[in-house]
Amino acid sequence: MKQSPSTRQAFEESGVALRVVPNAKRTAVVGMHGEAVKLKVASPALEGKANAAVLAFVEQTVGESGSAELVSGAKTRDKVVRFSGLSAVELRRRLLASVIARNLS
Repeated sequence: MKQSPSTRQAFEESGVALRVVPNAKRTAVVGMHGEAVKLKVASPALEGKANAAVLAFVEQTVGESGSAELVSGAKTRDKVVRFSGLSAVELRRRLLASVIARNLS
């Protein structure tokens, strides 16, 4: 079934679901948690530090700064992140590619 342009645009502009685990030894994507990408961050879940670490990691993974946005989940482990100029599918692919690259190193 072919999606209409408005449906496709809404899908591509929606963000990527993340399951964030704060206070980890290091910041890295570790796999999947259901439909969400599981991301461990070294920062604590205090005063937005973990959220800032999530956005910094996304920007570092994509290779551009200032374009990551926390869409929802500011006070929970389940978050949705969007990156300006990338579809949700491409952002998810890049995040998961970081797991593969780390395992090949």
